[in-house]
Amino acid sequence: MKTVVGIIVFGILLAVGPGPAVAQSGPINRQAVVERHKVVVTNTDSLNSLSVGNGRFAFTVDFTGLQTFPLHYEKGLPLGTEAEWGWHRFPNKEGYKFDQSLRTYTLNGRPVSYAVQVKTPGNKESGDYFRANPHRLQLGNLGFVILKKNGQPAGVQDIKNIRQELNPWTGEIQSHFTVEGTAVDVVTVGHQAQDAVAAKVTSELLKAGRLKVALRFPFPTAGWADMAVDYSHAEAHQSAIAEQQAGRALLTHQLDTSRYVVALSWAQPATLAAGRPHEFILTPGRQSATLELGCRFAPPKAAAAAPTFAATLANSRQQWAAFWRSGGAVDFGGTPDPRARELERRVVLSQYLTRLHNAGSQPPQETGLLLNSWYGRPHLEMHWWHAAHFALWGRPEILERSLTWYARPDVQAVARGIAQRQGYAGWRWQKMTDPWGEEGPSSVGAFLLWQQPHTIYFAEEAYRAHPNAATLKLYQERVSQTAEFMASFPFYEQDKGRYILGKGVIPAQERFKAEETFNPTFELVYWHWALQTAQQWRERQGQPRSAKWDEVLAKLSKLPQANGVYLATESAPDSYTNPEFKTDHPSVLAALGMMPATGQQDAATMRRTFDLVWRDWSWDKTWGWDFPMTSMTATRLGLPDKAVDALLMKVQTNTYLPNGHNYQEGRLPLYLPGNGGLLAAVALMCAGYDGCPEATPGIPKNWKVKWEGLQKMP
Repeated sequence: MKTVVGIIVFGILLAVGPGPAVAQSGPINRQAVVERHKVVVTNTDSLNSLSVGNGRFAFTVDFTGLQTFPLHYEKGLPLGTEAEWGWHRFPNKEGYKFDQSLRTYTLNGRPVSYAVQVKTPGNKESGDYFRANPHRLQLGNLGFVILKKNGQPAGVQDIKNIRQELNPWTGEIQSHFTVEGTAVDVVTVGHQAQDAVAAKVTSELLKAGRLKVALRFPFPTAGWADMAVDYSHAEAHQSAIAEQQAGRALLTHQLDTSRYVVALSWAQPATLAAGRPHEFILTPGRQSATLELGCRFAPPKAAAAAPTFAATLANSRQQWAAFWRSGGAVDFGGTPDPRARELERRVVLSQYLTRLHNAGSQPPQETGLLLNSWYGRPHLEMHWWHAAHFALWGRPEILERSLTWYARPDVQAVARGIAQRQGYAGWRWQKMTDPWGEEGPSSVGAFLLWQQPHTIYFAEEAYRAHPNAATLKLYQERVSQTAEFMASFPFYEQDKGRYILGKGVIPAQERFKAEETFNPTFELVYWHWALQTAQQWRERQGQPRSAKWDEVLAKLSKLPQANGVYLATESAPDSYTNPEFKTDHPSVLAALGMMPATGQQDAATMRRTFDLVWRDWSWDKTWGWDFPMTSMTATRLGLPDKAVDALLMKVQTNTYLPNGHNYQEGRLPLYLPGNGGLLAAVALMCAGYDGCPEATPGIPKNWKVKWEGLQKMP
């Protein structure tokens, strides 16, 4: 019966509009839902750090409420301070040219160049340089200097009676600890309109001269990761107190051509002086047991005084409450199944973390504004997992902030240049990039395709939120130029009368050789959906359909299958017998899950594929967004119990730490695509999709779940 229903749904999906999103029952007490998932820390576990921030800036603290012990957190969730404007590049002393990173491949009978990293003279060195430069900066460590009674610095082992609490509803972190029996209490908040953090410290240690605050500037590693603890190379950068007067100071920090300023403010008497190289210590006067401190990071042209603690606290409380009252909400509290409470915890904390790390004007990096991964550079194929959920949760304005990056002339020029260099029309969007759209060489990333349709998907989400002429005008060129590349990329096989995707493709499942690969199942579906949607955009504006796009749509290859299941790619008929091909992302499932029905998929075949992947996949060799992707496929197949099981599968890469971060492994202790994917999956489970035949299609029948303000997926 389920297969029959699935086939009927497939037939009506494209004919039914999104429809209104409605609550399933009475209004939700949103504050109660959020505050029952306050994060409480009572130990020195280096994976338990907490962050405050505003989507463009984030400040991550240890159990003291500031960044007091960064070396202790180096192997965990480090104590990062990052802003989307904070970038640096080392001088190109060797004079490397980007063209040196290009390598020409013969694909479908013609030469095509890609920016890669291969071990050949000149190419590797150039590729390494342009892959690592520019890189995101760790802007500084703001922490305590704690002295014991004997005058020696206190270590981690000297901090006792730890109790720290993050309230996501207000964005406040309250920290309590003792040092040799004396209490220290700290309130930490992040400003929502400025790149600033503020703290209020209360302790008799201030009056005893045993508690100070220090700001220290680390040096960038230009490595794959930057944990904000490189204090070597003191001679290679410059820092100074540029101004100081009662209650405030301005510091400058310069690394090569990168320069920024840090404004400090304090409400009680204190003095600022240099300490170790690139360290500045604020010593409170001994009149008060309270210190209120503000710290603002900015480019030089945006230098301004740091906001006070009181102003930052009021701003944080107001703006975070406004966020939680906006858009969608889900309440799992009516379900006694303990898995429901855990799922709700992940949902609440994922909203906090994605709003904090992913809500800026650029596509975010996979580890947000906490630590550098892949040199701190964003990966455009991950942008869907970072941001698509904002529109589904009724907050399209947050998604649209990051879409302004695609409108930048310099970014578009690079995308146009890649397409032209390779002999295609339109714009080929970068994979590994930076604020200016530069392409990072990668032997894998250069061949990925699935970032290309994202621009059309995002534009469609914006149009569904604002179905008017202004939206069409704003995104039309991006939709059109993206589709132009997509129509020019497939290769026409004369003997078979069809277009293929490839060769020269690495699918989302990065386990296949680019020179040999063609027709990956997920990418075929995404290609078809995006071109069809681009045609609809033309029609909405009274323009004729593109004949070229329609030709590709009509002749695009069928989805490859064998033995009754869909293959990962047509060029790998051993997709399920070769152990190597049962690792990494099972992206064949995204062909119906992340994607709606396009007329290409068959419900019965996808159900058999789902069952095979569920049973035989190497789930211990997957990534955090694979679980919500699998959940979305289960929802569209009418398998709500499996949709929940997928989100809560007991696999290391599906671990959600007490602070809400999706842990992967030692070198990647957080992974925000997992958090964003979880939110997209839950929106689909509750609000459904276009043409969905029932309410809450991904919620088990014996669960009681309330939701409001969510939007249907395409």
